Amino acid sequence: MSARQIIDSLEKLVALHKSFNQLAQRKTNILKAGDTEAISALLIDEQKHIKAISQTDKEREAAVERFLTANGVANQEASISTVTKFTDPLETVVLEHLKTELIEEVAQLKEQNSLNQQLIYQSLQFINVSLNMLRPQNQSMNYGKTAKKAAKSGLGMFDSKA
Repeated sequence: MSARQIIDSLEKLVALHKSFNQLAQRKTNILKAGDTEAISALLIDEQKHIKAISQTDKEREAAVERFLTANGVANQEASISTVTKFTDPLETVVLEHLKTELIEEVAQLKEQNSLNQQLIYQSLQFINVSLNMLRPQNQSMNYGKTAKKAAKSGLGMFDSKA
């Protein structure tokens, strides 16, 4: 049995991850610009990509399972190394290349998502600082350290002698 279905699903996964990486890079630029409407639209696109990646990964798993079953090793670990034991040299090279490419795309996506997470965290910190500056501070005139000092020194809030 040929590993063509596995190769096709891996090629599709690589293409989806490349597209997802482009979305992550766009997200970085949108976060820097602070465009909340564009972020909302981008999140919808991200959800579509996640769903497509999940579906394609399930297809890949099914193709690997069928391939291994056809080669009489259904209970073995479903990995590229296991599959390449039963493929011809050309398919082996293609599978190894796709595996490497997919690993690189996932690593790049992790790095980009980490940057985006840091940008979001910094934006939230800025918002919190801004809100704290705008929010009035409660200063109690009757209670606290200054009121205790005034009471000890004999000075009150009102001058009763006046």
